[in-house]
Parts: sequence; C-alpha cells; structure tokens
Amino acid sequence: MRQEADSMGAVDVPASCYWAAQTQRSKDNFLIGGATEAERARFTFSPLFIAAYAALKQACAHANASFKLLEPKMAKAISQAADEIQAGALAGNFPLVVWQTGSGTQTNMNLNEVLAGRANELLTGTRGGKAPVHPNDHVNRGQSSNDTFPAAMHLSAALALQTQVLPALKMARTALTKKAKQWEKVLKIGRTHLQDATPITLGQEFGAFAAQLAYAEAEVQKALTALLPLPLGGTAVGTGLNTHVKMPPLAAKYLAKRLGLKFTIMENKFFGLSAHEPLLNASAALRTAAVASLKIANDIRLLGSGPRCGLNELNLPANEPGSSIMPGKVNPTQCEALSMVCCQVIGNDAAVCAGAMQGHLQLNVFKPLIIHNVLQSAQLLADALISFTENCVVGLEPNLPQLERHLANSLMLVTALNPVIGYDKAAQVAKKALKENLTLEEACVKLGYLDAKTFRAKVRPEAMLGPDR
Repeated sequence: MRQEADSMGAVDVPASCYWAAQTQRSKDNFLIGGATEAERARFTFSPLFIAAYAALKQACAHANASFKLLEPKMAKAISQAADEIQAGALAGNFPLVVWQTGSGTQTNMNLNEVLAGRANELLTGTRGGKAPVHPNDHVNRGQSSNDTFPAAMHLSAALALQTQVLPALKMARTALTKKAKQWEKVLKIGRTHLQDATPITLGQEFGAFAAQLAYAEAEVQKALTALLPLPLGGTAVGTGLNTHVKMPPLAAKYLAKRLGLKFTIMENKFFGLSAHEPLLNASAALRTAAVASLKIANDIRLLGSGPRCGLNELNLPANEPGSSIMPGKVNPTQCEALSMVCCQVIGNDAAVCAGAMQGHLQLNVFKPLIIHNVLQSAQLLADALISFTENCVVGLEPNLPQLERHLANSLMLVTALNPVIGYDKAAQVAKKALKENLTLEEACVKLGYLDAKTFRAKVRPEAMLGPDR
C-alpha cells in the first residue's frame, strides 16, 4: 500500500494502482451492485466512456498548454497517459460503480488522479502523488465535474451511435433489402389482425422491414448530430468560472480531429449542465430502433412457426437444438434474443427518461444513470442486430409450397370482386365458402354471381399487388 491525501486527509491505496485518495474513498463508500468487486464490475463505466473521458482530458491539456496555462512537459505527460487509457493499457484503474454522486464527481476525479499518477510516473519514475502533476490544479485545470462529465457523456454516446449502432442497423437493413429484392415476385397472403388479408409478395413484406430500419437509422443519425455540441467550459454552474474563454472551442477542435466527429461547444452551457435532452433524444432513437427490430423479429418468428402446425412460410436457420426434452425441436433463438434485447433497451429508455426529468436548478444529478443506460442500450442493440443478421436473416428461405397453399386457400381473395359484384355479394361468397368448405370459385358459381371463367379472370392474386391502373 501507499498513502495518498486529499482535502479530507490521508488514505491508504494499493501501491500497484494509479488512482489516489478520492477514488479510494468512492470505491470504499459505494459498495452497490454486489457483495464482491467482481459482481460490482457489472456496474462500472464502460471502456468507451472511460476512453472518451480520457480523450476529453487530453484535449483540455493541449488547449491549456497552448495558452501557457499548463507547462508543455506536464501536458505531454498527461497526453501520453490519456493515450494509454484510450488504448486500454490502464483498464484496471477505473473501478468505480455508476451508483455514486449524480454529477459523476468521483469518476472525474478518478480520471484526474489516474492521469496525474501516470504522468508523475512518466516524469519522475514515482507512481501517484500530486507532484509535479496535480490532479486538480493541472489535469482538471479550467474544468469541473459538472461540465466535463456531461461532455464525456456526449462524446461517448456519439461514438457509440457512430461506431456501433449505425453500422449494425445498416448491416441488418442491407440484408433485409437483399431478401426483399430476391423475393419480389414470391406471392403470399397478407395478414391484418392476424387474420387473412389480400395478397402481397414476400419481397413487399421484407421491404417494409428494411424501411423500418432505414427510418430508425435516420433517427439515430439525427440524435448523433444533436450530441455534437459539448457543454465543456461551463465549469461549476454554466458560467465558465476559472476557465480560459478560448480553451473549450480549442479542445473541441482537437477532439473533432482526433475522433472524427464535428464536435463543437454549446452556446448555452447552463442548459448542458442542468438538462440532458440530447441524451434523452439518443435514448429515444435507440428505443425507436428497438421497437422496429422487435416487430421484425416477432414477424419472422411468426412466419417461421411450425414446422407442421404453424404458418411455416419461412424456413429459419437451425442453429442449435431447441429443447432438452423434445427431440428434433428447433427454436427461433435469434429472434428471441433480439426481442429480449429490445425489451431491455425499452426499459433502459424509461430509466433515462426518469433521470433526465430530474434536473434540479443548475445541475442534473442523474448523469451516471443516464449515460450507463444509453451506452448499454447501444452496445446490446448493435450486438443483437449483428447476431440476428448473421445467424438468422442471411439464412432465411421461403417455404414456397406452403406460401402457395395459404394463398390458394385464402378467402380474402374475394376482395378482387368488390368492383365486380359489390361488397355485400362478395361477403356472401366468402361466408358461404367458409361455412360449406368450398373454394371461392365454387361458392360464387353456386350463388349465381359469376361463372367460373369470369371468376378466374377477375380473381388473380398477381393482379392484386397494387392500385388499379
């Protein structure tokens, strides 16, 4: 062990770690999420968030050095330490759970202490301490937890949407679009209210799935754009006290160049500290994508139900045995996994909504809750969509004989007779066919409304796929 000190006094910390007193106090005081450190690890901040926060600290160090507010050698050491964090080299030094102070102060200090501790080791050979690099005076120069934590929230959420969610949505949409084109002439019966409806093609059905994900992509992209303005420079309450006026925009410029997104600085930093509508909007976009994905997964599961006593219109890939007691059973496991993830994302969005509405006066103090759920939703949804695409969508095949049987047996083909014999007579044909187990043609002929030849000319499923011409 070694001793580190903060404004409350000395604290023993493990000699092998880079953190100092404030991190250790938080680690000891918030034993929430499990009886052991391993169990609580489920609730630590994601590597993406820690890396984004390190990039932010790095940008601030460069900006402060350019205004001669930080010695070049200190800025260089802090930057090198930040590079190591972003590369994952110091991963074990961020043990704090999200269940802490609502401003994220402990995690901000965790970053400050680790960066200072590693910078001091680089400069002097001694790990930790406050000299020559001080966690508050140097690493946190011109900053506060109240503006850097939400800035890191924006950075990490934007990166998650850009690198995880959008590629996964595009991958799934592309696969569904390919199926839609492949099956554009495969006739089948449509269904509304889970009852037989008029004909469509399997391609039209899958085209709707692809369109759902295209809409979700557009919403995620809009949410990403709204995250690019950062509240950096607001410091404690939004006024910017103790920060150089040009430091935040220079840091944002550095971040934009390094991370590849056009980050800027918010015009109203009071808003950025006290409210989190951009994060709420990002969560809502993820919820929209989850709702769309859930609909698609459920429909594919229904269409693949059977194989003998269900719809059985799609053959789903058989990835693993489906039952521990029923031999030969295969289940739509990828559909179910995606569906569960979607439910989790929808639940996470409810938590984000609850947290976002708790902005009291100049500071929202539910920041860790909000970003934890947004990043978890992004990761889960992206992973599940990729798995669903690779292990289900790509291997889907139509059961053509079953599609043809369902189409031929549907009573709703009678809808083609509405302009010929009228709605009421067409309804009589359908009811008679159902009651007496007749074909529509047989029922229509028996009722004397049309002869067989005219019926066949008017009731053609392939001619019922669009508006009248």
